[in-house]
Amino acid sequence: MQVRRILNLAALALAISPLGLPAAHAQPNYPARPITIIVGYAAGGGNDVLARIVAEEITKGLKQPVIVENRPGVASIVGAAYVAKARPDGYTLFWGASGPISFNPALYAKLPYKVEDFTPVSLTAKFPLVLVSDASLPIKSVSDLVAYSKQHPDKANYGSSAASFQLVTELFNGKTGARFAHIPYKGSNESIQAVMAGNVTMAITDPAPAMTGLQGKRVRALAVTSPQRAGFLPEVPTMREAGVDLDVELWAGLLAPAGTPADVVQVLQREIARVVALPEVSKKMASLGCLAHASTSDEFRRLIEKEVPLWTKVARENDIKVE
Repeated sequence: MQVRRILNLAALALAISPLGLPAAHAQPNYPARPITIIVGYAAGGGNDVLARIVAEEITKGLKQPVIVENRPGVASIVGAAYVAKARPDGYTLFWGASGPISFNPALYAKLPYKVEDFTPVSLTAKFPLVLVSDASLPIKSVSDLVAYSKQHPDKANYGSSAASFQLVTELFNGKTGARFAHIPYKGSNESIQAVMAGNVTMAITDPAPAMTGLQGKRVRALAVTSPQRAGFLPEVPTMREAGVDLDVELWAGLLAPAGTPADVVQVLQREIARVVALPEVSKKMASLGCLAHASTSDEFRRLIEKEVPLWTKVARENDIKVE
């Protein structure tokens, strides 16, 4: 009886995770109930719209409802922390973006989650940033812009609405020897308005807010940060074409809590690959300035492992941090 009791206790211990939750096991019938995707931003924003586009199609493919739930908080920290502590069974997922996964660890001394708390499933989209300058200035190229900053160090500055844009611009400064000073703004629209008004020389920002200024010819697009030219700005060169050794693409992707069974991750990864290959999904993402893009779990993990040290180094070298 004593031996049987010990064996029973041992079996119970094996069935309980360190967090006191049942351990995650392979699930051949996954998914057997609705899946929730947590978005760490408010409803109606770019990431929320992207998540809903993907969730709608996953619902059709997996024959289970995929619910998008918004848990907004500073820099998506609230949503990320929630999923990091969720049961690793594939039913609570995180709509991750470059901000909470690659930039936050470089900027915050303390976070309620770690990158290791997640299992990358697949990328879903990538999008470039665009470098724009005040169209009233005699600046027609990136080389003109860099030269201007060195000739007018007291006037050369840039607007940014988020620490991620600030980090990218400081990387640009470091790569080119430019001397642009940082001017913070509350949103991308405000930073673009500042360029149009001549209050700042330039900005590196997401494409959507820049389009109004570009269409009105009040700002000039000098380069995009992606390795290839952007379909929505085909005449604008890449940074490399402009002579700058800089490739930066922000991204969105799906992550699961660490410990999620490999077979569940594979089901989700295959489904995302199917979804982002759909012409209608690619078209919807393109309208948001995004390129539909899937990946394997390992490819996604390697991207994160490459980016976190890069942005941590840039943040430290430029004393950029968020208290």
